Amino acid sequence: MNSELIHRTQTSKTPKPNDTLHQAPKPTNLLKKSKDPLLYTFIGIAIATFFFNFFDPVSKTPPLSQRQSESESESAQLQTRHVLFETTSSHSSHHDMHFNVGGKVPLGLKKKGLRILVTGGAGFVGSHLVDRLIERGDTVIVVDNFFTGRKDNLVQHFGSPRFELIRHDVVESILLEVDQIYHLACPASPVHYKYNPRQSESESESAQLQTRHVLFETTSSHSSHHDVHFNVGGKVPLGLKKKGLRILVTGGAGFVGSHLVDRLIERGDTVIVVDNFFTGRKDNLVQHFGSPRFELIRHDVVEPILLEVDQIYHLACPASPVENYWGNVNPIGVRSCYDEGKRTAETLTMDYHRGHGIEVRIARIFNTYGPRMCIDDGRVVSNFVAQALRKEPLTVYGDGKQTRSFQYVSDLGLIRLMEGDHVGPFNLGNPSEFTMLELAQVVQETIDPYAKIEFRPNTEDDPHKRKPDITKARELLGWHPTVSLRNGLPLMVKDFKQRIFADKKDRVGA
Repeated sequence: MNSELIHRTQTSKTPKPNDTLHQAPKPTNLLKKSKDPLLYTFIGIAIATFFFNFFDPVSKTPPLSQRQSESESESAQLQTRHVLFETTSSHSSHHDMHFNVGGKVPLGLKKKGLRILVTGGAGFVGSHLVDRLIERGDTVIVVDNFFTGRKDNLVQHFGSPRFELIRHDVVESILLEVDQIYHLACPASPVHYKYNPRQSESESESAQLQTRHVLFETTSSHSSHHDVHFNVGGKVPLGLKKKGLRILVTGGAGFVGSHLVDRLIERGDTVIVVDNFFTGRKDNLVQHFGSPRFELIRHDVVEPILLEVDQIYHLACPASPVENYWGNVNPIGVRSCYDEGKRTAETLTMDYHRGHGIEVRIARIFNTYGPRMCIDDGRVVSNFVAQALRKEPLTVYGDGKQTRSFQYVSDLGLIRLMEGDHVGPFNLGNPSEFTMLELAQVVQETIDPYAKIEFRPNTEDDPHKRKPDITKARELLGWHPTVSLRNGLPLMVKDFKQRIFADKKDRVGA
């Protein structure tokens, strides 16, 4: 052994002092040459210590989707992507390692708000929840059918960029991209579900569902001993304020419909207007924008829509397209869709009334005029007024002796009819007759005494007389018009003048 050591000493070369670092064996060479397992252990510990001291494991953690194994299903990945702000902890034997998935953010950075859907958010519990979510910085979408919810509960958030209100019934599908859903859409204890003593046990479930919409009618049941009154909201005890109705007005952006909406809002009802703006105008309803008791929905009534309301005023039908037509019924004419449509509607309405017990009212509206009429709709009153304001001749067809009756819009008794006890049909119009020539002369007196009257050939089927018989409405509804043509026409002229000359200014400016 000594000889071996002597031999190694003799054959080894003494390194120079400044060559020590260059001559030191490399770690890889040591690994190759060494057979000692302890060396591997010490080297591994050294590498791990170096890594954890100089690198941030949290900042280098891959996204959650990358940390999931390939064996996880696609559905599981889709579920976790919506949990954007949950903090997950993974515990080891040495220390806690936190993976930040959005719940905790670095100091000084603002936490991003969630997009949250609250169904039934206009209700009691839901509206308070919405307040808390908005307060903490979330964006909230409320879906409610307003069966028991109220817009008043959310009015403080109207106009906020982090709030949206959608009228929708959750029994129908709706596609929204959100992070969380609070599903509170269920009436807790509506009065509508209480047992109705007027209905016998033999009545079908469909009949029960139909009568629940008639919330404010007072029905009397007579017996041989005394009268029993069931108050369903129409009459309330003295000193208590009557609860407003929830009313749908189709065609509510039109001439007649918008005036009806004014009256309903004025008396305290909540009004939903559905209109496709074929002839209606938003300007007719702008005074109600922002009111918690008003809502405007762009929709065509030929398509279904699900709304929970107490009453429906169905006025969605263009009354008088521009053409040379004076009211005769022609089943194949250009207005046959309007004429025959009304007749068919009355037929179907009565079939539903008789077959299903649905409460209905039928009104036949005669010539009505007033502010907000379409300026160029072809009706004789609007034609004369527009022509006089534009300094054009007033066109009278034939000899001008054919008569018409004109009713100012405020006289229209639709609410009286709806709140009454009779189905109808009722003629609603002013029986005072004017010849076409007399109407032209009244327009002259009101607008321009020097306006010219121009006579043109009459159409063959122009009716000579159209006067409503309102005897039935007088007797059963106690209704009759009160505004004369000479008193109502100036109000219409004022409206037309503002709109016609405003349009001219806009065109000149453009």
